[in-house]
Amino acid sequence: MILNNDHPEIVMIGAGIMSATLAVFLKELMPNAHITIFERLDRVGAESSDAWNNAGTGHAAYCELNYTPQNEDTGDIDTSKALSIAEQFEISKQFWAYLVEKKCIGAATTFINHIDHMSFVNGEANKHFLKKRYDLLTQNALFSGMEYTQDAAVMKEWFPLMMEERADVSQLAATKMHMGTDVNFGALTKAMIGYLQSAGCALKLGYEVDKIKKKKSGKWQLEVKDLTNDDDLVITADFVFIGAGGGSLTLLEKTDIPEANGYGGFPVSGQWLKCTNPEIINQHHAKVYGKAAVGAPPMSVPHLDTRVINGQKALLFGPYAGFSTKFLKNGSYLDLFLSIESHNVWPMLSAGYNNIPLTKYLINQVMQSDEERLDALQDFYPCAAQEDWQLVEAGQRVQVIKQEGKHGILKFGTEVVTDTEGTVATLLGASPGASTSVSIMLDIIVQCFPDLMKDQSVVTKLKSMIPSYGMSLKKDSDLLRQCRAYSSSVLGLTV
Repeated sequence: MILNNDHPEIVMIGAGIMSATLAVFLKELMPNAHITIFERLDRVGAESSDAWNNAGTGHAAYCELNYTPQNEDTGDIDTSKALSIAEQFEISKQFWAYLVEKKCIGAATTFINHIDHMSFVNGEANKHFLKKRYDLLTQNALFSGMEYTQDAAVMKEWFPLMMEERADVSQLAATKMHMGTDVNFGALTKAMIGYLQSAGCALKLGYEVDKIKKKKSGKWQLEVKDLTNDDDLVITADFVFIGAGGGSLTLLEKTDIPEANGYGGFPVSGQWLKCTNPEIINQHHAKVYGKAAVGAPPMSVPHLDTRVINGQKALLFGPYAGFSTKFLKNGSYLDLFLSIESHNVWPMLSAGYNNIPLTKYLINQVMQSDEERLDALQDFYPCAAQEDWQLVEAGQRVQVIKQEGKHGILKFGTEVVTDTEGTVATLLGASPGASTSVSIMLDIIVQCFPDLMKDQSVVTKLKSMIPSYGMSLKKDSDLLRQCRAYSSSVLGLTV
């Protein structure tokens, strides 16, 4: 994007963690920018960013086994994704520390807290996988401090609830990262948008973007509906960011940019078992992840998860995957059908044909009884009783379908789509999402604001916000230790 004036008009669609992060960056780097955030709901961070909707919190690849896939033929484990996610989460912590230190947002404890991250497996093959994963990851300083055990007594110290009355402990193994965190992205989003409002940015709640059209001038014209009184608002923007979670695909299609061709979406819903017994909640102090079932999407990796939500400790198990044609939890059942256009019919059909095991898995999940859900929980917590758990709705995710060659490929990750001029950027996809939001938004700034990045004062400002900016934490262990010490000190976390 070429800034043709000193006061660019910037629009964010969706008031979640992604829009909030990008808006803060742009306001810090371009104080004179006019930024407006449109949100169709009546509060910020109410969809994917909300603590009850978010399928995972504080993703750092410490315990998520799906980030280290194993080749079925060779047995080799690919750690590249885990290393990248761990590095990106460190970058996120640096940015949040900057915001806390500069008093842009409130106390760190309102959105981030220490919690151990653990992986837990059962069976000889899984034990071998976990040990090999541990050996590979601990070669990098990002995973220094990780512990591995096959000792049932040690596991009883790590997660006593899960070891209670467990019949066979001979095939168990676990890893632990003591420096794990729990992040409430809903609370963080609210704090960041509060700061943006104090800096002069406009927040429009209850407004839905109906149309997005590029004018001959290169600017974008948006027609926005006030859902409270049905009035229409027409505004013009130099740059538009579409960060509307599952709703981003539909909005991307409305831009009519050629880069959107071939993209489709596959919605996956979810449910949690929420513990209602305070005695049980207080016996578990970790995020413990297992291995995903065959054919399961990454967001469905089972975990027994301690969280801090609005200052209160909570315990969740799941998520159980499901299927809904909605693209948003507060969306319409017509979302999937309305997203189908001539450019993405074949990619979506071919992706569906090539992912029949996933379809079967989702059908089985939808058909599960209460007893079957309890059985899955009891694999983690053998003494679990139905009366201590309540089924609640999780968030809605839309996995990206992207045309590659002649076929559509289902992508389990995030994807950024921009136009050639860099005047519009759209974020599609899900996991790891929020935890790596800072790195994703930095990439968008580099891609869409190249003139801005030529200004040395801007680069200097970025380095003050993110001390490791432009350097590799994966490769420089001394830099990692310095940056970790800084962010942990400011955020009150364990190093």
